[in-house]
Amino acid sequence: MTSKNKEDEAVSNFRKYLQIPTVHPNVDYSECVQFLQFQAESIGLPFKTYYMAPKKPVVIITLHGQKPELQSVLLTSHMDVVPVYPEKWTYDPFLAYKDKQGNIYARGAQDMKCVGIQYLEAIRRFKNNNLTLDRTIHVSFMPDEEIGGILGMAHFVKTKEFRSLNIGFTLDEGLASIDDVIPLYYGERTIWQFYIRSTGTPGHASLLHDNTAAEKLLFVVNKILNWRTEEKLKLSHGMDIGDVTSVNMTILDGGCQLNVVPPELSAGFDVRLATNTDRRAIEDIIIGWCHEAGEGVRLEVFKTNEQTIPTKLDDSNPWWLKFKSECEKMKLKLKPSICPGASDSRYIRLIGIPAFGFSPMMYTPVLLHDHDEYLNENTFLNGINIYYNIIKGLATE
Repeated sequence: MTSKNKEDEAVSNFRKYLQIPTVHPNVDYSECVQFLQFQAESIGLPFKTYYMAPKKPVVIITLHGQKPELQSVLLTSHMDVVPVYPEKWTYDPFLAYKDKQGNIYARGAQDMKCVGIQYLEAIRRFKNNNLTLDRTIHVSFMPDEEIGGILGMAHFVKTKEFRSLNIGFTLDEGLASIDDVIPLYYGERTIWQFYIRSTGTPGHASLLHDNTAAEKLLFVVNKILNWRTEEKLKLSHGMDIGDVTSVNMTILDGGCQLNVVPPELSAGFDVRLATNTDRRAIEDIIIGWCHEAGEGVRLEVFKTNEQTIPTKLDDSNPWWLKFKSECEKMKLKLKPSICPGASDSRYIRLIGIPAFGFSPMMYTPVLLHDHDEYLNENTFLNGINIYYNIIKGLATE
């Protein structure tokens, strides 16, 4: 508990971290790296920085275990945060203002600077208690997660520096929960983004031309939106958003003037495929719709993520058994789920390392990427207690 006169040092460190504006676009990570180096030195931990590209640092802080031959545990977080609309915030989004209720307002309060500091503060307690763990713990602070992690975790997992860490299991970010049930993410949907391009007869808009781009595009768009309706219906039947495929038309493009029938129109879609959905089969169906619409209509794939295999939640996964055991000791309620978005965990799972997304922020509205993002200081401090026990359990043979 914190006193009215003195703020807990962990909370102060959290607020200092939040005050560093590692915000997109064109993030400058230099001040953040200096801050993290200071934290590592204050705990007495070795600190390393690797650059995946110029100005793209990966920070690794390590607590060595007494059995270095064992696989290590990676506690990962990202340093970057998404842009803000300052005029929509009650307080400066990089002031880390704390109100009378102890709510700390800042971009990154939930996503996910809280978790990075909670990791370090839990390890600080290990050091203060002279506790030596069996397994080595690595804490990573990654760049550019919010823009896909291409020059962050996606690159780092392919390097000899990553392989030298000998990672056996990874903890990453989760989401807040409005009640006492904490989401536990053991997998993610597959991102698939594409355009439908339609070409047709151009001309003056006072005439009724045959074979226009618009009518052919509309045919395919309606088919895709009907698919969206079918998926949305699953939510009303009680399925979780992570277990269905989300389909959203996000871009409409084309035309130059209202009285000119355009030669080409396009619609862009963002799709997050459920783990049991065959992307190639869906792609074949949409290509069939394009052919059915008429000549000059095509599907153009913009981005496809490789499908990951979810981390197992059964007796074959000793990491799950340890994690679950510690949560049961603390009487925590978990909701195993497929993450509706995507985090750096997907790159970890792609190379065969089990990973969980977990952020203990109970009784907290989900405000990541939203205005007035905040986290209560007591929720933050309770999270350190939770991580202390979970990390100790994971790192004990």
